[in-house]
Amino acid sequence: MELILLERIEKLGQMGDVVRVKSGYARNFLLPQRKALRANKDNMAYFERQRAEIEAVNLKRRDEAAAVAAKMDGVRVVLIRQASEGGHLYGSVAARDIQEALREAGYKVERRQVILNTPLKSLGSYTVPVSLHPEVSVDVAVVIARSAAEAEEQQKVASEEQAAPAEEIFEDSVLEEGDETEA
Repeated sequence: MELILLERIEKLGQMGDVVRVKSGYARNFLLPQRKALRANKDNMAYFERQRAEIEAVNLKRRDEAAAVAAKMDGVRVVLIRQASEGGHLYGSVAARDIQEALREAGYKVERRQVILNTPLKSLGSYTVPVSLHPEVSVDVAVVIARSAAEAEEQQKVASEEQAAPAEEIFEDSVLEEGDETEA
């Protein structure tokens, strides 16, 4: 089925592109979500008449999403869950859990915007992308722990691991007086 895209779709095309997709993908996702129109003469003419308006709306949404992304830059969400001694959760953390934690932190994010291919099933720190707009996404740090104290400990360990390589590079670059070589 041939469609005209009304917005950028990752791995498919840009706004205004005429693409060929499987009919199920078109009927079940692209058309109901109003992300595309069927490619026929009437819709092509409609799209060309409305193109400037559609691009202006898209630009406005992208700017709003970029502003929210700037606010969300560096946001960290802590989820407290029960887990076994081996660190495996009794249950899992899904996109809905992350969305609710972000909402409690004061960010308006929909569940479908949280990009999580498989649920998280063990304790630890994760980086989860959140797609605020097809052209704007931000990474959110998600920490899953048994308690708030354990979450703080995980954060300290993670920050020490990030700082350690820089210190090692710095120590290796300092030459002692006897190690100098002449060129």
